Amino acid sequence: MTPHEALKRYFGFSCFLDGQESVVQDILTGRDGLVVMPTGGGKSLCYQLPALCFGGVTLVISPLIALMKDQVDALVARGIPATMINSTVPWEEQRERLDGMREGRWKLVYVAPERFRAESFLNALRGVNVSLFAVDEAHCLSQWGHDFRPDYLRLGKALEKIGRPQCVAMTATATPIVRDDIITVLNLRGPFERVSGFSRPNLSLGITPVEKAVQKDDRMRAVIAAHKTGIVYCATRKKVEAVSETLASWGIKCVAYHGGLSDVERSRVQDKFIQKKADVAVATNAFGMGIDRSDVRFVVHYEVPGSVEAYYQEAGRAGRDGESAVCELLFNYADTRTQEFFIEGANPTPTIIRGIYQYLLNQADKDYEIHRTLDEIAEGADVKNSMSVGSAIGVLARGGYVERFDVPGRRTRGTRLLKPDVLARGLQLDERAIEEKDRRDRDKLKAMVEMCYSRTCRQQWILAYFGEDDAQTCGNCDVCRDGGAGEMRAPTEEEDMVVRKMLSGVARMSRRTADGWEGRYGRGRIVQMISGSRSQEILSAGLDKLSTYGLLKDRGTGYLNALLRSLSEAGLVITQPGEFPVVTLSPLGDKVMRGEKPYRLVWPDPEAGRPEVGLKDRGFDGGLYTMLRDLRSKIAKEEEVPPYVVFSNKTLEELVRYQPASREEALKLAGVGMVKAQRYLEPFLDAIKTWKRSR
Repeated sequence: MTPHEALKRYFGFSCFLDGQESVVQDILTGRDGLVVMPTGGGKSLCYQLPALCFGGVTLVISPLIALMKDQVDALVARGIPATMINSTVPWEEQRERLDGMREGRWKLVYVAPERFRAESFLNALRGVNVSLFAVDEAHCLSQWGHDFRPDYLRLGKALEKIGRPQCVAMTATATPIVRDDIITVLNLRGPFERVSGFSRPNLSLGITPVEKAVQKDDRMRAVIAAHKTGIVYCATRKKVEAVSETLASWGIKCVAYHGGLSDVERSRVQDKFIQKKADVAVATNAFGMGIDRSDVRFVVHYEVPGSVEAYYQEAGRAGRDGESAVCELLFNYADTRTQEFFIEGANPTPTIIRGIYQYLLNQADKDYEIHRTLDEIAEGADVKNSMSVGSAIGVLARGGYVERFDVPGRRTRGTRLLKPDVLARGLQLDERAIEEKDRRDRDKLKAMVEMCYSRTCRQQWILAYFGEDDAQTCGNCDVCRDGGAGEMRAPTEEEDMVVRKMLSGVARMSRRTADGWEGRYGRGRIVQMISGSRSQEILSAGLDKLSTYGLLKDRGTGYLNALLRSLSEAGLVITQPGEFPVVTLSPLGDKVMRGEKPYRLVWPDPEAGRPEVGLKDRGFDGGLYTMLRDLRSKIAKEEEVPPYVVFSNKTLEELVRYQPASREEALKLAGVGMVKAQRYLEPFLDAIKTWKRSR
């Protein structure tokens, strides 16, 4: 049977989607391969069709039981002999399915990666004619990927033990370094590589800055009202439950999905969503792998994901039918603390690993077993982040020091010491690799934050992240719609001087260390300082005494904010993680500041952030600001209210810079609404007129 015949007979299609046919032909040559194809691009068909053309059985390694079930049910419904082997299948039934593989009764068998832990399973595969070993979601086997699964690391050795059949690895998102890791771990032999374009032109990507939960809820409600069907991704189980309760209170049919549910419950929830008995799924990141629901019209990220890979894979679950869909991320920098907690939990230090191992040695029974939950071990070993326990035990298991096992009659699993004579100080740990993985995970989060602050085309930014440097602007994201995606080019002489002044300002507000620069202030404070603000925050911190104070006061604060974003996008300044987002120079920015390195920027509009045409930014004048501040204090005292109730410092600065001559002009400024204009504005306009006359 040819691929085209199988495509028509079993799937009812007369032609392939873009990129599919070349991948199928490559696989049919018998070569190993790596295929990176975006979500919705039809990866599954690329190994399912060759499976029908080959004489033996195709093993498909898949990470989720629900995903396997969906795939197998769909294949069986098309008359294709397929089955699965995972922890939900009793051993006797697994043996029957293995016998069927030897007898040639199955064309595709989906297998969970943890099955390859057992020598008995590997031995049972001997004698089976495996024509293709397809690794789905292959990014899971890379420690540098966004969803590393330790069980995937066994697949390279498993391939050798079952006779080294042809192997093809499939994934939707993989950076060049992850692709290299996949090839190395699986030891692919002279592989072909097919990397389809990552572009999803039907998706409208957007990032909305929010400060409070109520703003998130308002925006989420608006998206759901406009687009009806979709997925809301949350970072934690607790948040999933809270958001799903909120949606239910609005009368929205929704389901909640997270790792705390049993296999049966997760399957029930997923089926309910796929069968269109619920309009919205609120879920953690596991939800959606292999979801085949074509009418997902939106994806909302309630909190920032831990990596660009995770974000784009989850966003790609919208619009799989090729129709337009909306993907919106509700960004609050404070949410990165949750991701930092996850990173700490996934990357315990060698000291923590040895401490947990020592606790296991101390608590083991005569059979060298410990029947305690991970939380109980964390408490006993005095580990603050309980996630670290599971990660540490994973490291110990891969080193051959412990193994996990099911405890009869209990939902929890036990831990067994395999080398109880080895002391904690005798553990052979690859400390360099442990530190490197922690660094890379933090770099992924940093890249995600940089994307959120970026004002270049979202699609273009993401494609550059995945190695496509020549991508065009999409015209469909929030930045493109706002007209903020400008041309990237080298600076003019005047622009270069402005950039170097801004970088000097950032440097003066940072600390030089042995490793480079360490930030102390956020974007807003930097812009206030370099524009010559007389606000209390600047004066009390003594920032008005810096040599760079007011260096760019002839530029509008809107332009300076936009310029700082462009510098971040170009990698000249970086936002450092921590409790507050502080900005400092990158090594490249340091060189540019000194005139030692060329650079290119997406240059902001010189009028960026300014009020409507007709109001000119006249620069900041400290004398006028003092006059208006004194007037504000007088009014506040008379009305017995705090000064900010009259007008905020930011609004005073707007009044100083744009010097409105009428109520109509003043209403264009930030913080001047109709109510405040009627109550407080008139004396400020009079003061500005008086000041102008005196000049």
